[in-house]
Amino acid sequence: MDVSQAKQEHLLALKVMRLTKPTLFTNLPVTCEERDLPGDLFGRLMQNDPSTIKGAETLMLGEMLTLPQNFGNIFLGETFSSYISVHNDSSQVVKDILVKADLQTSSQRLNLSASNSTVAELKPECCIDDVIHHEVKEIGTHILVCAVSYTTQYGEKLYFRKFFKFQVLKPLDVKTKFYNAETDEVFLEAQIQNITTSPMFMEKVSLEPSMMYNVTELNTVTHQDHGVSTFGKMSYLQPMDTRQYLYCLTPKPEYAEKAGVIKGVTVIGKLDIVWKTNLGERGRLQTSQLQRMAPGYGDIRLSMEVIPDTVSLEEPFDIRCKITNCSERTMDLLVDMINTASVHWCGVSGRPLGKLSPGASLSLPLTLLASVQGLQTISGLRLTDSFLKRTYEYDDVAQVCVVCPS
Repeated sequence: MDVSQAKQEHLLALKVMRLTKPTLFTNLPVTCEERDLPGDLFGRLMQNDPSTIKGAETLMLGEMLTLPQNFGNIFLGETFSSYISVHNDSSQVVKDILVKADLQTSSQRLNLSASNSTVAELKPECCIDDVIHHEVKEIGTHILVCAVSYTTQYGEKLYFRKFFKFQVLKPLDVKTKFYNAETDEVFLEAQIQNITTSPMFMEKVSLEPSMMYNVTELNTVTHQDHGVSTFGKMSYLQPMDTRQYLYCLTPKPEYAEKAGVIKGVTVIGKLDIVWKTNLGERGRLQTSQLQRMAPGYGDIRLSMEVIPDTVSLEEPFDIRCKITNCSERTMDLLVDMINTASVHWCGVSGRPLGKLSPGASLSLPLTLLASVQGLQTISGLRLTDSFLKRTYEYDDVAQVCVVCPS
């Protein structure tokens, strides 16, 4: 902490100390074999050392706590606490004392004083104490400005300030990836890395969805009829370690039927991350609104509703497609089915599907037959809008595994 102090002699003294929790005392155990020259001397010394654990003297961590020896690091999302004391070092009675504490960041100036009222008088060897708290929400340089004004017993008004400068560091590195499913579902992968020098206990990592979506966390597995976290019982994140969290967002029923609305939604929600460090010090971060690239469906969206995983060679199988009109006009659709070398369509090609209003959908059952084994791509489906004479080709509808019948 950098301190800039006025050169003028004042009757009052200002002291500022950051409030942090203590840490566990560590010692450096020194041992040797009994046949060495010191014998069991080092062992007896460690047993008599009050900072060691009885029965486990060679452990570096002891049972004692150590008060902070320096200002330490402050990370984004933590709560900055400081103790401010104004002491009357003189032999005079000082009147009308006002203590103000402001925090200057790169974008704003915040008043942290618990009370902005003046103290009528302060007798010699007495003090005024105050504790301030602030949840740090910006990274970079912060300056704690402490100002003291008072009046001497002779009516002279005096004033001085002190500046305490510190840096706020970034504790986590958060990266996100979006995956658009064939349906209107959206999958979010959040990669969270601990970039501090101490382990973190991840208390909560949740996704707060936007108003159009419901969210399902995919970070648990079912074991004996109850969910178990994929990260284990003790969710610690070691320094420089990265962890992936997965979420599935599904449109709410009132928006799911509005294909045009869901198509243009880019705001998904925001992540809420809560962690603890050292002896339970809590930190919390909320990301800004996460945005994805809206999928480009074009005028017509073709998705798969029902398809078997495995089909038998040269035996017909059924699928069901969903056709959605994503445009702002009514369409009159025809469906054409074009055979490929490995997959053959069964049914009448060129048949009309009827009119489809903007945002409306219809289900299209189809029958196929596969003539080649292995993983085959279903393609050769073509839709035509008879109103505008516009054709839409679908060369990669889905994939299916073809096996020989037993």
